[in-house]
Amino acid sequence: MMIKVTWTRAFLAVALLATLGLTVAWLGIINIGASTGHWVITDKFLHWSMRNAVRTQSALTVSAPATDPTGLTSAAGHYASNCSFCHGAPGERPSPVMQAATPPPPDLSVTAEEWSDRQLFWIVKHGVKFTPMPAWPAQSRSDEVRRMTAFVRALPRMSPAQYRSLAYGPGGRVVGGKAVKLQDALPDCARCHGDDGRGRGQSDIPILAGQHATYLLGALESFASYRRASGVMQAAAARVSRETMRALAEYYAALPGLSTSRPPMLLSGGTAEDQLVAQVVTQGLPEANLPACSRCHAPGKRPEYPVLAGQRREYMATRLRLWRGEETVVDARKSNESMAMIARRIPEHLIEPLADFYARQ
Repeated sequence: MMIKVTWTRAFLAVALLATLGLTVAWLGIINIGASTGHWVITDKFLHWSMRNAVRTQSALTVSAPATDPTGLTSAAGHYASNCSFCHGAPGERPSPVMQAATPPPPDLSVTAEEWSDRQLFWIVKHGVKFTPMPAWPAQSRSDEVRRMTAFVRALPRMSPAQYRSLAYGPGGRVVGGKAVKLQDALPDCARCHGDDGRGRGQSDIPILAGQHATYLLGALESFASYRRASGVMQAAAARVSRETMRALAEYYAALPGLSTSRPPMLLSGGTAEDQLVAQVVTQGLPEANLPACSRCHAPGKRPEYPVLAGQRREYMATRLRLWRGEETVVDARKSNESMAMIARRIPEHLIEPLADFYARQ
């Protein structure tokens, strides 16, 4: 006997299945405990779907270059503090707690080679739903994601000694948990900023030695409260107590480094470009509504603003371009803040000369 299929019967069948599914979920008879693992078919289907999604989304949204191998120090420090717990590292096994997750985090020293650079970039930036893999905390910082992608790409060929040198700095010191004392927090900071506060030779790491304590404290508080975007620094600042933040700011401010007392030395004569740089520093460009740099950054004038004299040239140029919105504003939640607007008024051809001028002070 043939059963005639009608729209009414089809609707009733769908409604019955939906009701049955809701009833099963309400009764709680499905075991969602991670200890039972997935069924084999479920595990294969989820991984198949994830790989397809990563392949498609990365091809559509990620532009080259997807890696930046010039900033492995900061990426390694972030990885050691926030990623190795799940994924392990050269010479370090992952936590058995996280390996009991469903699905368990992969060993990146093995699985990293299964993905292209664009695919790794997409995974690091966006994370993966229904897994412990989170999205990058600061979605506007694609520059950080490129550095982390390059670091993950290098993991399979990295020795334990190379990893510890990058991630922990000289001496291989590491701290865990929330630092409540200055001596506990300093090794964590020194991973990237060095014992002397002058960085470890990486262009993405600023010089902290000699910087205003007021500015440093404000920066740490902004990172910890997510008002300032940086996946690396947000995670680092979150591990430090408020009192320790103040002690760190005062510690680095007292180190010899940036020039906080002398006014910038302007060259007499020079090229037309030199004279234009001097004008931007001391007077600004009225026709572009660009205020003078010295209005806020003159030594001893505004401790809540950073000292620029002696800062790393590459860091300043990159920072200005990010403020300008080459990709997006660094501090996405504060896109209307004054520095973003000021940076957009600086002529592009003056960014490198301005950064070079301050770096030479």
